[in-house]
Amino acid sequence: MKGIFGFALGSCIGSFLNVCIYRMPREQSLVRPRSRCPHCQHLIRWFDNIPLVSFTLLGAKCRNCRRSISWRYPTVELLTGLGAVAIFQRFQLSVVGLVYFVFLCALIVASFIDLEFQIIPDEISVGGLVVGLALSVLIPTLHGTHDRMVALGHSVLGLLVGGGLLYVTGLIGDFLFRKESMGGGDIKLLAMAGSILGWKAVTVTFFLAPLFALIPGVFVLLFKRSHVIPYGPFLSLALIVSLFFGREILLFSGMEETIRLLWEYYRWR
Repeated sequence: MKGIFGFALGSCIGSFLNVCIYRMPREQSLVRPRSRCPHCQHLIRWFDNIPLVSFTLLGAKCRNCRRSISWRYPTVELLTGLGAVAIFQRFQLSVVGLVYFVFLCALIVASFIDLEFQIIPDEISVGGLVVGLALSVLIPTLHGTHDRMVALGHSVLGLLVGGGLLYVTGLIGDFLFRKESMGGGDIKLLAMAGSILGWKAVTVTFFLAPLFALIPGVFVLLFKRSHVIPYGPFLSLALIVSLFFGREILLFSGMEETIRLLWEYYRWR
């Protein structure tokens, strides 16, 4: 029953995330006006706005103008519902679990906006970074401690490592390719993630994301003759993998022991 409730709640929140994805890059209010068909501007009634169900019953078409409804809507609702179930199964219905779920929602919004517009809104990245720092003080257990100042230190280190890794990578790429190779939105997104998840998680993400982007990148290069792909979705996918399996990846790869030895070495110098 908890899984069903979590999925239903998550899919409903996913419906709101669709509003954010559509309106944020267009700089429209998230509150008003009420949801309308993007084609005919007809007001969407409540029974045509039930997550997943209405899309299916309407045959993926607007009731009024019969134009197609984008598959993005049920996809976001499904991802958010499944994400809610996974997070609350792993982290329970706790304060930390709620923070991780909101973090997941932010990644979903950032990813779908990046896919369409190749931007990541500062409201998500910079705003999330500020919230991440504040939450680290309010909820120090996010960083595995009860000491608020220690948690804040971990949060600051996480944002510096997350943003710094991509920033340096971008500088190297700019030098090699003589053009911008890493968007500022991606740098700020990983910095935001570091403020919440810590430096180890964003380090794992830094190495995982290129692996996830490899095949789509080759496809775009071969068939679209372009070197540009939105990197935010791959960062987001790698962040979710790091959130759930980051410690296991560190242990399996041997990075955990390497990090510990380096820490001990520089700690006593």
